Amino acid sequence: MNPLPAGRVKCAIVTGGASGIGRALARDLSARGVAVTIADLDEAAGKRVAAEFGLDFAPLDVTDAEAVAALFQRVRQARGRLDFVFNNAGIAIGGATEELSLAHWDKAVDVNLRGVVHGVHAAYPIMLEQGFGHLVNTASMAGLVPAPFMLPYTTTKHAVVGLSLALRAEAAARGVRVSVVCPGFTDTPLLDHANPGLPETEMGRQARSAAVRAQGRLYSVDALSRDILRGVARNQALIVAPASGRMAWRGARMFPAGAVRAAALAVRRLRVSPPDKTDI
Repeated sequence: MNPLPAGRVKCAIVTGGASGIGRALARDLSARGVAVTIADLDEAAGKRVAAEFGLDFAPLDVTDAEAVAALFQRVRQARGRLDFVFNNAGIAIGGATEELSLAHWDKAVDVNLRGVVHGVHAAYPIMLEQGFGHLVNTASMAGLVPAPFMLPYTTTKHAVVGLSLALRAEAAARGVRVSVVCPGFTDTPLLDHANPGLPETEMGRQARSAAVRAQGRLYSVDALSRDILRGVARNQALIVAPASGRMAWRGARMFPAGAVRAAALAVRRLRVSPPDKTDI
């Protein structure tokens, strides 16, 4: 991780820190001596995690740009610096494209893309002024390969990958590091709460079982957190896990047409049969 002057405690903000990947990251960062502030829309869960690991908690809706900027400034002023920002908050959107409403698309863009944009917009100027810092944006394997039955999610994750790699190139000469995390299907509560606050879809109801069918076994958040922090320490541009995900990503890069064909086969395996319209 980024070197700091002797005697100064490293400081991190983890959005979406009340559960899943964010919770594991916050726990593991704290165990390494980093002063962590977790931010989450779920205030009750966030306070529980903060109390469990001795962290700071701030309620936060990442779709509110002013609230994000205010929190980042408060943490920076309280700690004297802002070393790591994990833009990790996100939602799962699932369903055949014809089932999805514009509300599904809008919420995916607002949380999964604009939430990252707001985090970058708030943190990057601080890190430029300091001359150091590391932005870590959570995308997905769905941002690297064709991922059907969740097009709003897939679209936003591709955007987060593009944003992160382009910003990494721009920021390198200024002392700021940028990494993007692209995990395969991971065992988090998102799989049990697809399409939150949105019209339900058949695939959304089956998100967890569909993920198991697609990947074989869900990756653990503990293993993923170790992968992420190892990648951050090595200043990796793309942190892709598990190993099966890295294989799929490399295959898609070398044979993009083959990756689309493989995704089409997965569609046939996963597609839910429509109800019989002749039934009365």
